[in-house]
Amino acid sequence: MGRSAALEADAPAAGKTHRDEDFPVASLFIAKPLRGAVLAFYRYVRAADDVADDGRLSPDEKLGRLDAMERALLDEGTHDPLASALRRADAKHGAGIAEGRLLLDAFRQDAAKTRYADWAELMDYCRRSADPVGRFLLRLHGEDEAAFPAADALCSALQILNHLQDLGKDRADLGRVYLPEPWMALAGGEEAFFDPANGARRRAVLDAALDRVDQFVDAACDLPMMLASPRLAAQSAMTIATAERLAQKLRRADPITARVRLGKADFAAAFAAALAGLPRRRRDPAPGVTARIVRGSGSSFRLGMASLDGERRRAIHALYAYCRVIDDIADGLAPAPEKRAFLDAWRREIEALPHAPASPLGRELARAMRAHDLPPEEFHALLDGMETDACERLRIPDMEAFDLYCRRVAGAVGALSIRIFGAPEAEDFALTLGRALQIVNVLRDIDDDAAMERVYLPLDRLAALGIADGPAAAMVADPRFAQACDALAQEAKDDFARVDAMLARLDRRRLKPAILMMGGYRAIFDRLLARGFEERGPRMRLGLREKAALALASLRWAP
Repeated sequence: MGRSAALEADAPAAGKTHRDEDFPVASLFIAKPLRGAVLAFYRYVRAADDVADDGRLSPDEKLGRLDAMERALLDEGTHDPLASALRRADAKHGAGIAEGRLLLDAFRQDAAKTRYADWAELMDYCRRSADPVGRFLLRLHGEDEAAFPAADALCSALQILNHLQDLGKDRADLGRVYLPEPWMALAGGEEAFFDPANGARRRAVLDAALDRVDQFVDAACDLPMMLASPRLAAQSAMTIATAERLAQKLRRADPITARVRLGKADFAAAFAAALAGLPRRRRDPAPGVTARIVRGSGSSFRLGMASLDGERRRAIHALYAYCRVIDDIADGLAPAPEKRAFLDAWRREIEALPHAPASPLGRELARAMRAHDLPPEEFHALLDGMETDACERLRIPDMEAFDLYCRRVAGAVGALSIRIFGAPEAEDFALTLGRALQIVNVLRDIDDDAAMERVYLPLDRLAALGIADGPAAAMVADPRFAQACDALAQEAKDDFARVDAMLARLDRRRLKPAILMMGGYRAIFDRLLARGFEERGPRMRLGLREKAALALASLRWAP
């Protein structure tokens, strides 16, 4: 008889089929005996989603129809074909009804809610609108519930990617915007965010959201190795690969001015990657996650890290990846309360280490902690420093506070690194070098920091020169600001001199990575001094000649 009576009249026009989705549904990776159940689940959910998205219906009408769909699902006497097919699948496989009801709950929210207050509210929506899909597939295949967190991470990543991909379409067609309102406020508010001409400010907000997607995808990388079913493992690997490709496309293109979609070539590449990786799926993906973060960073520290081998390189990759991830949180264009929440999540993970890591990166950190006796308080110190950076307006009151900041964001890295290098006796060297390098960072990034309303030079020193606290751009444009820079540069010179003296008493071979890192920073520092601080220009970077010189130096250090 077709759909139930409650849904027959004025039924919404047919929406997507499983062949139209951006991510694979019931692909050839799914075993043939299970594809019917997958399609029964998909068709029921797709019909409910079409109701929630039907612009011809009022919110109350949508809620009424969704309630009718749930009654049809629970009442065996109702002969709605979509509900009946899903009931049969659930009876056979023990999966479908519970997950479908969670999705119905999300669609009810869609019927009435059009804006989101913060990231946590959006994630609660993903918990009901996306995560049940992954759990359905796991239960359908009889997989262990230990795989649920990794599957949830993948499903949430896919949901957010679809939200970002469809920002303009959802707003125009459905009146909904899933990116939280405080995030759009950072681009000037909703109207400004969607203004095609406001691409630069929108880009920064989108990239901050994609940073969160990257974290979910990294967590999802554990999924293939956790699954007993080779087919489902391949399906999950393909889905992870397609998510990575869509995230990359969204970083390169603006979804407000042009439709960003995956093409056949993207799916073919993901399919091939899934097949190629299947024999290796039991390998721990965590080292690959940290190595990818290091490769993508473009950091001047990479040469120093590359000079290590074996377990020491693996450990330093974990440390650097951790620094990169939390630094991206602090520097990204997300609301300050959201940044603190994201950093708090990392604090909870550090507190659980080395015994209970919750992510691939956490697992690598735990391994490094055990192998090199890394003190957890240094990881917390880094988080303290990132919390300083994560505020909406940053000022450093005095030199004591400046030194504390340097100790947290740079000294902690040094204290951890020298243990990984096998030279724990060189802690004073590491702390002194860390302070010098951080001063170079501060002097190099004055204008970039001012654009984020950050001024790291201590206020008491600036006040002594007659520079009052005010808008950062005005403070750094004051001609007297260069004098404060000169004074701070002298402190870096003194620190570098102390480091040189310490090196005469230390094992330079074990400290080779630190010396190589220092070489890059000193080259930048020398260029800053040569240019002076009165007329600042583009951000200083190492040139090809300087990089080549450092590479040659690393060869001279080869054992």
